[in-house]
Amino acid sequence: MASPEIDTLTQALSRLPGLGPRSARRAVLHLMKKRETALEPLLAALGAVNDRLSTCSICGNVDTTDPCDVCADPRRDATSICVVEEVADLWALDRSRLFPGKYHVLGGRLSALDGVRPEDLTIDRLIRRIEQGGIDEIVLALNATLEGQTTSHYVAERLEGFPVRLTQLAHGLPVGGELDYLDEGTLAQALRARRPLD
Repeated sequence: MASPEIDTLTQALSRLPGLGPRSARRAVLHLMKKRETALEPLLAALGAVNDRLSTCSICGNVDTTDPCDVCADPRRDATSICVVEEVADLWALDRSRLFPGKYHVLGGRLSALDGVRPEDLTIDRLIRRIEQGGIDEIVLALNATLEGQTTSHYVAERLEGFPVRLTQLAHGLPVGGELDYLDEGTLAQALRARRPLD
């Protein structure tokens, strides 16, 4: 039987995405067994992040500096902004190293069922960034869900009067995907986005 402190740690870890109670118990046992090489460095890293964690006042990214490393990087193309739903989406896109510009995190997506309204997102902050000038392109990189598409259309409507080029990530067939395993929505997007063969 574990002590109340160890139970509390296990319960805290089990609330993390991808970790259930059993995985959390295994993680706690590993941390206790490897105290010097796993637990202590983890505690130090958590403490450092906790002390310095902030949300970027420009784009909404989570980092230990404000502005975040992406916004502060002078090598980034400041004329192009990629709009994403959540910080995890920003991190995923940035890992690819294919987008040279900057980002804007909406903080979610419009959803009548969940009660998320336009004023709950950072759309007004995006508009203020565009009003400051120097932005040529807005890339809408929202998820290919009904809520993501609704949010994309709403943002596009709000940006209609601005002299910026609006683009959207392509949706459709994944590399290595087989047609008979794809849902109708993905197939429909792939057909609508078809292009001439090179």
